[in-house]
Amino acid sequence: MADREVVTLTRDVNIVTIPDGHHGTLNKGQEVTIHQSLGSNYTVITDYGHMVRIAGSDADALGMETHQLHTLVSETDSKAVEKNCWEVMKTVYDPEIPVNIVDLGLVYGCEVAANSEGGHDVHIRMTLTAPGCGMGPVIQSDVEKSVRALPGVSSVDVEVVLDPPWSREMMSEVAQVQLGLF
Repeated sequence: MADREVVTLTRDVNIVTIPDGHHGTLNKGQEVTIHQSLGSNYTVITDYGHMVRIAGSDADALGMETHQLHTLVSETDSKAVEKNCWEVMKTVYDPEIPVNIVDLGLVYGCEVAANSEGGHDVHIRMTLTAPGCGMGPVIQSDVEKSVRALPGVSSVDVEVVLDPPWSREMMSEVAQVQLGLF
C-alpha cells in the first residue's frame, strides 16, 4: 500500500502492539492510519502514534475485505503440501518490514512427512531478525496458523532457532531491491 489511508474503526478490535508484542484493544470510532496492508494482517498507526497490528480477520473493522490466497494447489501429496506451505508462508510479514518472511530469509527449512493417519506433519525451522524481537511469538503463531489451515496438514511444529543468526545477506535479491539495499 503506497498511500497511507486514515480510517475510523467500525467496532472494537484486538491488537498486538509493535514491537513489543503486547495484546490490547482499540475502540470503535478511533482513527488509525493504515501503514502496511500485506499478507493477511494490517499494520496501523494509532492517533497516539503507536504502531499496532490488526488481524486480517478484523479487516471489516477497517472497512476492508479479508485477504484471500489463490495460489495454492489442491493436491495433498507431500510435494503439494510442501509447495502450499511455502506459498502460505509468503503471506506472513514482519509487521515493521514490507517483505514476507520467506524473502526476508527468516525461514530456514520446511520438512513435510506423511503420517499414518493419511495426513502430513510439517516441521518448520525459522529465525527472527533480532533475538529479542517482541513480535517473534506473533510471527511464529501466524506461520503455525497459516500452515495448519492447509489441506492435508495434520500437525505443525514451528521451531524458532537463533543459530545461524539472521543477517541481511539471507534476504532474497528481490527483498533487498524492494528495501533499497541493492
